[in-house]
Amino acid sequence: MKTVGYYNGKIGEIEEMMVPMNDRAMYFGDGVYDATYAANRKIFELEGHMERFFNSFRAMEIPFRMTREELAAELQKCVDLMDSDGEVMVYWQSTRGTGMRNHLFPTDGKPANLLITVREVPLSDLRTPYKVITLEDTRFLHCNIKTLNLIPSVIANQRAKEAGCQEAIFHRGDRVTECAHSNVHILKNGKFITAPTDNLILPGITRKHLLRICEAQKIPYEERIFSLAEVFDADEIIISSAGTLGVGVCEVDGKPAGGKDPELLKRLQKAAVDDFERETGHRPDIL
Repeated sequence: MKTVGYYNGKIGEIEEMMVPMNDRAMYFGDGVYDATYAANRKIFELEGHMERFFNSFRAMEIPFRMTREELAAELQKCVDLMDSDGEVMVYWQSTRGTGMRNHLFPTDGKPANLLITVREVPLSDLRTPYKVITLEDTRFLHCNIKTLNLIPSVIANQRAKEAGCQEAIFHRGDRVTECAHSNVHILKNGKFITAPTDNLILPGITRKHLLRICEAQKIPYEERIFSLAEVFDADEIIISSAGTLGVGVCEVDGKPAGGKDPELLKRLQKAAVDDFERETGHRPDIL
């Protein structure tokens, strides 16, 4: 298949699939999601993404009847149906169920709905640094839960595109939180600095991966709040997500940024790409 769509066990090309009007995602965004990449039909960092997915379930109080092993099997089934052995994005979401619009949780005992999509999407090219803008973070106070409520991020991405940029860095006052759909980190004086995983940021799996790389390679790191001023003064600014294994930033709000420690940035990027190849058997041409 060129693309794979899945809804509660039914499978077809994504464009052919239909979702009920009364799925609670339609009215309330009442669900959670996660996403990662696969290559050679091997899913990358699945354990970390699965842990975050089930953590989001617990935070949203959504009953999910599949075990992690059963969900992993359904994801693998969809990946195996793809014609491509290359880089594919694996996305899955679950909503509280289906029923007539009602703000209260449904009590009919019906299980949560599961949607999966798999399609070819290349990993971000790490050789091309990003240009970014900064925006006040006006999202809610549960950013650590990967819910379907993404309107502020959608608007921020649109503003970034209109400015000729690839991402938007969010901040609450002077505190930097994360990006519209990524985590953001800085390098300063040989140290990797990233925001703490409180309720204001999503605990990124690639963020966690980069911290593991720092530990393995004896690179000093710190999990702490950092400011917009520190971003502008950073030796390097790094954007990370499931599809972006650590891309540098060359411009913030139209001003040159980063570019002062390319050796350490490249070291982190190479380690991330090496790990992707080690786990999937595929080396992406992005470095």
